[in-house]
Amino acid sequence: MNAEVTGSDAAIGKWFLGLVAVVAIAAGIYLWTQEEADTGAPAPAGTEPEQPAPTGAADTVEHPIETVEAEPLPPLSDSDPAVATSLAGLFPGDQFARLFVDEDLVRRITVTIDNLPREKVAMRLRPVEPMPDAFLAVGPEEGPMLEASNYARYRPYVDVVAAIDAAQAAAVYRRLYPLFQEAYEELGNPSSYFNDRLIEVIDHLLAAPEVRGPIPLARPNVLYEFADPELERRSAGQKFLIRIGPENAARVKAKLREFRAELMAG
Repeated sequence: MNAEVTGSDAAIGKWFLGLVAVVAIAAGIYLWTQEEADTGAPAPAGTEPEQPAPTGAADTVEHPIETVEAEPLPPLSDSDPAVATSLAGLFPGDQFARLFVDEDLVRRITVTIDNLPREKVAMRLRPVEPMPDAFLAVGPEEGPMLEASNYARYRPYVDVVAAIDAAQAAAVYRRLYPLFQEAYEELGNPSSYFNDRLIEVIDHLLAAPEVRGPIPLARPNVLYEFADPELERRSAGQKFLIRIGPENAARVKAKLREFRAELMAG
């Protein structure tokens, strides 16, 4: 039996682009697979993430980034046109316009990256449009499985991510960095350094386990989850990498490593 589920899983594919195009502009991925319905009106600009922001001593910068001296950046609240122009250059043709939300881009990207190691990502603050296809679970109702036929849904998006030039993405990120830093401080991190958080998130995603073979699912309510409690306890970002399949995840991780290396080299 095949079962279709709409919700955040239907948005995950492009979330991933937003994240890797950001974490490939600052690196990343997710909302394609988190099966959580996106309900309610969009949150206003500057809304804090659904999970509390990390706390602790943040005056020490572990991974300083050299910003690029170029034309002055616009104020954060007026930055969408400039940011969209910069990010669009990372994608061929009109892919950026088709994939990304055109409002509060920096804030949406920043919240998403910050949320990836958490249990949930704020769906209504995602920087990309929802993925059109529905998540598929196969097998009987009492024993549904996540298997290879579902992984193919994500391959076109992974192809786009894999084609991003990591050096160019890092250059765009450096140029826009003051905007990301400002947006991160708005989330309740006045003395924290966003690039440190970005590197932390990339390393967290790279640590996601590789799970091969059909993956048992459970459906305690309307939405599916992993039947294995250890997998279900993983963060939103790591669960996304599991759910897109090992081959897709390996390609995403390779791009994240490239992007991380560019940031560290700079």
